[in-house]
Amino acid sequence: MNPTEGLKRLLYEHFLHFTHLFEQIFVNEIDEFVHLAQMQGITSWPNNMTSVHVIDCIGNNEPINNRSIAEKMNLSKASISKISSNLIKDGYIKRSQMNDNKKEVYFSLSPRGRQIYEVHTMMHEKIEHRFINVFDSFSESELQAILKFFQTMIDQRDNIIKGDERD
Repeated sequence: MNPTEGLKRLLYEHFLHFTHLFEQIFVNEIDEFVHLAQMQGITSWPNNMTSVHVIDCIGNNEPINNRSIAEKMNLSKASISKISSNLIKDGYIKRSQMNDNKKEVYFSLSPRGRQIYEVHTMMHEKIEHRFINVFDSFSESELQAILKFFQTMIDQRDNIIKGDERD
C-alpha cells in the first residue's frame, strides 16, 4: 500500500464527518434566522431558507430577472418562478419592467423583503465570523492547503458526485 493511502482514507473519513456536520449547520441556520428575525421584531418570514436565499440574491443584485437569479443560485428557472411567485404573493418582493424592455420582468425587494434581507445578512455575518475564528490557529501555508483542498473539490465536483463510469 502507498504510504499516503492511509492518510487519504483518514481524510475521506473526516470529509464524511464534515459533510454530516455541514448538514447540521444548515438545519441550525433556519433556527438562527428565526431567532434573529424575532429579535428584530419581525413576526413572519418565508417558510424555507431557499426562499430567504432568493430574497438575498435579489437584494444583492436588484433589479434582477428570473434567469439571472437561477444562474446565480444554480437552480432551475422553473424553481425560481415558483419561489418568486410565492414571494410576490407574500409581499417580500416586487416585480417590474424596464422602460426600454416591457417583455422582461425584474424583481426588487419590498420593505418587508428588505427586513428579511437585512436579518439574513446579519446571520451570515455572525456565521462568517465564527467560521473565520476557527482558522485563527492555522498558519498561512495550512490555510493555503485548505483552500487548495476546497478548490480541488469544487473543480472535481462532477467526478466526485457521479464518479467514473468505469468504476
